[in-house]
Order: sequence, then C-alpha cells, then structure tokens
Amino acid sequence: MLVLTPEQTDDLHLTLAALPLHVRERLEELLPEATVAAIEAAPHWDFELCAKRVDALIGIGPEDEITGALRRGMIASWLLELPRRIASYNLPSEVFEAYPFWLSRTAKSLSTDTGAYDADFWAKDVRFATGLSVPGSRTHLIDLSSPVGPRQTVEHVLGGHGLTAPLRWFLARSWGVWLEIHTESRDLTDFNPAGWDKAWLATAGIVSRYPGLRGGIGSSWFYDPPLTKISRRLAYLRQTPLKNGAFMVHQGPGAIHTERASASSPTRRALIEAGKYTPRSWLMIWPRKALLRWADKEIQRQADLADIIEKAEETGKIDNPA
Repeated sequence: MLVLTPEQTDDLHLTLAALPLHVRERLEELLPEATVAAIEAAPHWDFELCAKRVDALIGIGPEDEITGALRRGMIASWLLELPRRIASYNLPSEVFEAYPFWLSRTAKSLSTDTGAYDADFWAKDVRFATGLSVPGSRTHLIDLSSPVGPRQTVEHVLGGHGLTAPLRWFLARSWGVWLEIHTESRDLTDFNPAGWDKAWLATAGIVSRYPGLRGGIGSSWFYDPPLTKISRRLAYLRQTPLKNGAFMVHQGPGAIHTERASASSPTRRALIEAGKYTPRSWLMIWPRKALLRWADKEIQRQADLADIIEKAEETGKIDNPA
C-alpha cells in the first residue's frame, strides 16, 4: 500500500499554505471539476489532453504567475489523495518501488518552484498525481490507458513501409487498451539498458494482472532504425523489444523529433544540419503474449545472474558473469 512520508506530506501542505488567498479560493472552486476533466480525457491518444482540459478550466495563459500557482496547488492536492486513489490498483512491486522517488521529487519541486510551470512537466504531473499514470523507474512513467487505432498502420502502409504492421496489429487485437511508456527528462538515471528493462518489466507486471490489457507501447524518435548505426549506444532501445516479439509503426518526421534528437548528440546534430539525417518517430508495439514471454525470461536471467554473483561472493572469487 502506498503511504506518503511525513516529509512528502509536509512539502505538499507547504505548497498549499504558500498560495495567496485568492488563488487558494480559486483552487477549491476548480479542483472537483478539474479532477473529472482530467480523468475523462485519460483514454485519448493525446497524452497531454488531460492537462489541456484542466488548463481550459483555469482559463489563464500558461506563463501567467497565477496559472503556475494554481497548477502547483492542483498537483499538491491530487498527490495528497493519491494513496487513496490507487488503493484498489493491482500494481507490481517495480511500480511501488519507484513511487517514493517520484513522490519526493515532485513534492519538493512543488514547494520550492515559482513562476511558470513547464508544459511537459505539467502534462506528466497531472497524469501522475491523479493516478492515470504510474512510475516504472526513476526515468519512466507508464500511462495506464493508451489506444492503438488502425489509422497509423494504414498510414504506415501508404508511406511505403510494408504490410507487416497492419497484420501484426490485427493479430494482436490492438483495438484494446495498451500501456504506454514515457521518458521523464527531469531524471535520466534509468535511461540505460537496465533502467529500460526495469520499466518494461513494470509494464509487463501490470499487463499480467489485467487480462484486458493488450501489451506495452512507446512512441519516440529514438526507435528510428538509422540510429542503430548513427547512435549505436541507443540501439538497445529498439533491438530488445524487436528481438522479443515487438513490431514498429512509422509515424514520421516532425520539428519536435528533430529538436529532441539533436539536443544531446553533436553527431546527430551535425548530420541533421547537413541534411544527411531526418529524425522520424516510430511507434513500438509489444503485444501482450510476447511481452510476458520476454518478462518471464528476463526475470529468470536476472535471478540466475544473482545466484552466480552470490555463489562467487561466498567462495571469495567473482568472475565476470557476462
């Protein structure tokens, strides 16, 4: 069961106590309707729609100081209710292990930040605080309700990327509900092979507990096939799922993908500026059965590795298990 620590609770109450009286009154007026609006928007494909619906109720520009205060007040109010809200969720240990970090980081930032609330962080925090998304690691947030409609697979075919995607989409009964992994840029500690395995294992753990879930998905420029050669250190992001039953759907280029792909790599930036590489987003789809098969094998692999290390420590000799 999720329980807020005294420090987390203090930070959340401090956030609310610091609000000017007129902002607090506005918060109390808006909060019930904002909660309903966010929850009703959750099944939509647009991850940011929950936050957009709340912003529509606030009715003030996103850079306005009052908007920032209202947003922080809403997140603090929702987080105080989060343990009760998710009490009935059947979540795996990987999720509960990630909650303390997320709660502490969010509560602390709410109590210390001022001014505008970053739009991307706001979109993620709305879903996290209302229990619409759950943490999979320090770096990954798992959206609990994402659709995968047929339109993208049709566009994939029309774009000349083959017929495999729509066939796999149909065989996976993809018209149901999927879990979608999102990357959290505020902490990239787990943006590595072990961290991504942790996030996919958390996703598989949720899927295994809910028979109606179709599997796990992710959408990003870093699933782009050319990156296997351009940025080999990122190859695992697509190779691990693809080697274990996942498939990809082409989504196309866009300014946001170019911006993100060039932000952290001089090599990619140079290729993009020279017109030699155009980042494209791909939808990674890991169907339920294949995801759970991989999870079972990965859990066993990690257990075997732990046994090897333990025995080596007992004998005083640790060989490289790799």
